[in-house]
Amino acid sequence: MKTLLRIVGVVVVCLVLLLIVLSITGFEPRQRTPGLWLKGNPVTTPVTDWSFTDQVSQVEVQTRSRFLIPHSVTTYCVALNGQLYLDSFYPPGVEYPHGRSWNENVARDPHVRLKIGNNLYDVTLVHDTDPADKAAVLQLVAKKYPQLKIPPPERVQLYHVVGS
Repeated sequence: MKTLLRIVGVVVVCLVLLLIVLSITGFEPRQRTPGLWLKGNPVTTPVTDWSFTDQVSQVEVQTRSRFLIPHSVTTYCVALNGQLYLDSFYPPGVEYPHGRSWNENVARDPHVRLKIGNNLYDVTLVHDTDPADKAAVLQLVAKKYPQLKIPPPERVQLYHVVGS
């Protein structure tokens, strides 16, 4: 029994040390591979016009998992009338928020951290189901990302970025 407790103790200590190292180094997402913590320069001044993101291909989004461990991904963004929108494309047969870990995390806790360039913004994501907003944003997505095959609107989830 003592040997088992020692083994469990060593494993727990190793996991804690690993999490500490990863929290320092970040372990950010790469393309379609998710990551953990985002590192960069925190921006504390409010953003009133997100149109500067028109020059940005992708943003990184850090959410909080059920286990309080960060989960970060890359996604597309567009600015509409100075407001920032993020999208999430869903394959056929998968219903929001399931099928995308980051969407499940946002549905549970909408407070996220965005990384744009080397800057970090603490914001809230609001799930936007307005068909007019979705149509306008998808037009901008098609224009900004001509290489993308945009799925039908019913397979796209939209988030409006609030605050900063």
